[in-house]
Amino acid sequence: MAIEVFNRYENKYLMDTQAFNGIYSRLMEYMELDANNKDNKFYAISNLYYDTDQHTLIRSSLSKPKYKEKLRLRAYGVPAPDAKVYLELKKKVFGLVNKRRTSLKLQEAYEFVRTGQPPVYREGMNQQVIQEIEYFLSRYELKPMVYLAYDRIAMFCRGNRDLRITFDTNIRSRRYDLKLEAGDYGEQLMEQGQWLMEVKAEKTIPVWLSKLLSEHQMYRTGFSKYGNEYKKSIRYANTERERILV
Repeated sequence: MAIEVFNRYENKYLMDTQAFNGIYSRLMEYMELDANNKDNKFYAISNLYYDTDQHTLIRSSLSKPKYKEKLRLRAYGVPAPDAKVYLELKKKVFGLVNKRRTSLKLQEAYEFVRTGQPPVYREGMNQQVIQEIEYFLSRYELKPMVYLAYDRIAMFCRGNRDLRITFDTNIRSRRYDLKLEAGDYGEQLMEQGQWLMEVKAEKTIPVWLSKLLSEHQMYRTGFSKYGNEYKKSIRYANTERERILV
């Protein structure tokens, strides 16, 4: 069974392709690729982020509070209408990320968020997580707000699978056709050749990794995919408004 509850610290680093190639080869001395990255191939992740009409969740998140939360629906690749997906409740408290998710069928997940009524329990669902999401949905009037997808390479530390590092590139988004099954396309969120590395660990990172990050002059960033997409959409809306007024 896939892990459905995560508690860990997540640090992010932005880099170009040259920097990625340099640190990737060094990391492979200590780590091994995720099973989804066989033959060094990417795997695609697609997400729907939910929010209110007033963008309550992302606006709160961007204000950098000590506590923030979000809800998203995640699939691997483009799901079929009856495919298994993951509904995820993600919280961050004083830098510690808590992610709780349950597997659902795609249409079940859509209806759950739309109505606030949980699906009939069956084997494979995490009932505790469903109850927590049900409570979350009772607090907000949510709807799908943005589609975000990216290509990922993931790896685990040999002998310590609590340490996970991911590289995401080709991050694309759209604010229309907000269905996961509608297809994997959208506008680029970053410049071509940029990578987002995330270091995810339950405790402090090992000394060898700290030295490696320092050696490659890697510095943490507060980059948020949904946050940056929201700021980009606001800039676009303001530009369109100015164009119309001219």
